[in-house]
Amino acid sequence: MRALEVLRAQLPDWAVDARLNLQAVLTQGSLTTAQRWGVAVAVSVAVRNAALRDAVLADAREAVEGAVIDDALAAASVMAMNNVFYRFRHMIGKPSYGDKPARLRMNRLARVAGSKVDFELCCLAVSAVNGCEACVRSHEAVVLQGGLTEDHVNDAVRLAAVLQSVGVSLEAATPPATPSAAPAG
Repeated sequence: MRALEVLRAQLPDWAVDARLNLQAVLTQGSLTTAQRWGVAVAVSVAVRNAALRDAVLADAREAVEGAVIDDALAAASVMAMNNVFYRFRHMIGKPSYGDKPARLRMNRLARVAGSKVDFELCCLAVSAVNGCEACVRSHEAVVLQGGLTEDHVNDAVRLAAVLQSVGVSLEAATPPATPSAAPAG
């Protein structure tokens, strides 16, 4: 976890909870190493903080095989689409939208590179970050049917919450870019 340790050290004092929790969620809990790093990669992409994403990817590449990372990236990509679509359907509250075909390709959901249940756990964590109730419920049911427990779900979402906090803290701590002066002429 060298890259994340460097990143943790960059968190300001006001983000002490994010700093402490980041270490805990990446070393404790019910998740396997592959589940932990898969969720971390997927969520770090969903959080949209380049420094966090790059640090998580660097450390994940040292910890797990490429299929775990590939599935995590695919989960982040598919959920970026699905969470918008299904969150809209849920928020609008009109049954007529539920009757319309989605017409969204989701081939990767059926063809994962590694563990199907771990892929679904990544989808669940990203859906929690993106606030899609329908997707959270759907993926939670699949991971429980796949043999994982509520402890796994809780730990994955806890990891997602901490990574979201780290991403927000890094953004808030980064000074805004100053516009460059236009050349005199």
